Amino acid sequence: MTITVSTDGSALGNPNGPMGWAWADHATPACDAGGATNGTNQIGELCAVLEALRAHTGSEPLVIETDSQYAINCSTKWVHGWKKNGWKNAQKKPVKNAALIKAIDAEISARAGSVKFVWVKGHAGNAGNEKVDELARTYAGDCRSGVRDGYLPKEGWESLLASEYAKGTDVPEDARMLMDGRISAEEYHLGRGEGTGEATTGTAGATTPLGGQSQAEPEGVPDYPDFSVAKNAGKSDTGRGSRSDAFRSDRSASEDDSAVSAVVSDAMSETVSSDATAVTPNAPASPNVTVATPPRPLQPPSPSTPSGLAVSGTLRFTPPPSSSPTYDGQPRMISGYVLVDGYVNGDGTLTIDSAPFIIRQH
Repeated sequence: MTITVSTDGSALGNPNGPMGWAWADHATPACDAGGATNGTNQIGELCAVLEALRAHTGSEPLVIETDSQYAINCSTKWVHGWKKNGWKNAQKKPVKNAALIKAIDAEISARAGSVKFVWVKGHAGNAGNEKVDELARTYAGDCRSGVRDGYLPKEGWESLLASEYAKGTDVPEDARMLMDGRISAEEYHLGRGEGTGEATTGTAGATTPLGGQSQAEPEGVPDYPDFSVAKNAGKSDTGRGSRSDAFRSDRSASEDDSAVSAVVSDAMSETVSSDATAVTPNAPASPNVTVATPPRPLQPPSPSTPSGLAVSGTLRFTPPPSSSPTYDGQPRMISGYVLVDGYVNGDGTLTIDSAPFIIRQH
């Protein structure tokens, strides 16, 4: 019988906000979630996939549903090119989150049953996606407030601490013991499970019913900056402060806004050469295996370089201004660019899904 699970990662102020991850079975209450005081969507997405794989090591076919093209590509496509290139990306730099990606690759290769990845649209009413989104965001919020300690797989801690977001990260003592080899992964996971059922690695606990709505920031994309904290890019952040308002009515120009495009460019550089294969180890070819083409590096255009094209229609920003505690019922003025990468149909239409918005430099 095929086992289907949903996975998700969340960062409340991406990158370098409080981070969460979660997986949940579709047919049983089994689920698990974790997070850290600092991190990114990417680390959270990969932690969720790795923990889902480790919780389902049997011979049954496993389907992993996720809204993260990044997690899918890392697990099924880019990994092959990175291995050939000695774990260097197209810019000859070390691949980000390599410890997590290597561990996912090892779990897929060792698993007796096949593994398929299915992309689902995030925040669109998918019951499994909504559940793991809520679990991941809740854990991230608990890490921010100090209600719960950080909880990541060993490779998640290694990837986080090797990143530029390591400063200020609260690493619990049991996580340090795990990384030092003083306790086993089984001991570390003991009592951690969010749900019930044989698949969970911890003890029984409360589980969230499938369904519900989420107002988290867009996820399932590379580490684009959270626009509410763009002005703090490059500064130390413990992840415990309150979230800034992306739609402040008194927003003023800042030279730090240039950090936004720099983060986008760096995140998009994690692509590899075109010889990377798009095959899931141990899984037969199937239309259900969703693999995205690696994104091309994008830069916001110069205001002085018009393209000659015009775009019309209604855009929906998430989170909306109404989610801000300072919302006064009035429209909020913003100025910036939408990064679009896709194919325009003959009638001029292009479907946009969670395209990153880059704050304009004044």
